[in-house]
Order: sequence, then C-alpha cells, then structure tokens
Amino acid sequence: MAGASTGSRCRTGKRDDDRAFDQELEDLPAALRWREWMMRVEAVIFASAEPVTRETLARVVGKDCAIDLLIDNLREDLVGRPYELVSVAGGWQHRTRSVYAETIRASTTQTRSLAAALSQNEATVLMAIAYLQPVTRGELSKTFGKEISRDTIASLRSAGLIASGPRSPTPGAPYTYVTTRHFLSAFGMETLLDLPDVEMLKDAGLMQGRGTDVALTFDSGEEADMDEA
Repeated sequence: MAGASTGSRCRTGKRDDDRAFDQELEDLPAALRWREWMMRVEAVIFASAEPVTRETLARVVGKDCAIDLLIDNLREDLVGRPYELVSVAGGWQHRTRSVYAETIRASTTQTRSLAAALSQNEATVLMAIAYLQPVTRGELSKTFGKEISRDTIASLRSAGLIASGPRSPTPGAPYTYVTTRHFLSAFGMETLLDLPDVEMLKDAGLMQGRGTDVALTFDSGEEADMDEA
C-alpha cells in the first residue's frame, strides 16, 4: 500500500477541535486523495460493529467520490488476506473468509456472530419468522404444532434479531414479528431474498410438506405458554 499523508487540513488560527472536517481534500494530489479516502472508508468499516451504509461513508469522502469503485479497490487490497469486505444488510462489513471458519472454531475464540449463541429452538423459531413475516406468536404456534413461549420471542428481541411488526388484522389485533437489519448482518445476508430456498430446507430435513402447505420440524422441550401475544 502506498502511504498517504493525513487528509484533514485546517485554517490558520483554528484549534484542533474547531476544525471543519475536510471531505474533499482538494489540497492533495488526485492519487493521494483517493488513497486517503480509501483509508478513511476502511477505518470506518473496521471500527463499526454493524454493516456501514453508503450514506455513512459519504460523510467521510468527497461528494464526487465513486464509493463503489473505492470499495472495489479496497477488496483488491485484501486479496490474500484471511478476511474480506462483503456487502451485507444494506452496507459493507469486514468478515473472515469462510475457509478459515474451522480454524476459528478450533481456536475457541468468541466471535461477534449471534447465530452461534442461539439455541436450536430459538434458531428454528427465528427461521420461521424470517420466512413467514409478519407473523404473530399464535400463527407460529400453529405452524409448529405447539405453543411458542414468550421467553423465546423475548430472547430473539433482546438479541436484536426480531422486532414488532404491524398489528395483525385478526381478532384482538395481536402484534406480528419481523426480522431486523441486525438479523441480516448476523447471518451474512444483504436482503431477505438471500434466504435459502424452501426446497433446500426440505432437503435438509428442516421443513416437511409440499407447496405452501409446509410444517417446520421443532423439538422444543419447553412448557406450553397458552397466553396469546
């Protein structure tokens, strides 16, 4: 990587904390300006716990900066590294390359992914919400053939993976549940269109049935909670 001088320039007499952030870097030659924008974008993405959106990156680069091209250049710089820059949940994030997944598991290092922290029950209910949303707790219970507890819903909400959706038009107007942007990030998806095909889930034994008449396999071991959400 070619080095670059710090891009922020200030007006004479201004204190450091009074300087206006210099997005344009017009005092720098074009090549150094581009490199500094790359460094800024990489720094922001590296520091963020969540995928960084285009709107966020636009705050640290010049108004005419081609962000997609800049991202392509950053990806080229990471070729050969054990991590990469991926598009996920409407933004960009650094992720370890999948080839090193077994290495990380062997190291027993705690990772940032929430997916591994879910119980089998929670993961299965989350999967149902992802495919059926917006869906009520009562509808989930009918899908699984047994009551889905409030505790399971509360756990998924606490993890930031689901949120309340619109109220159902059914009697009582119960809340529905939908997945969040954080759900997409945790499972490495850019949009819900990246969800696995239902046929793939059937082949894996996670769904049974044909067409739209589908039941999800579920072994809860939880006591029924008969109160409606």
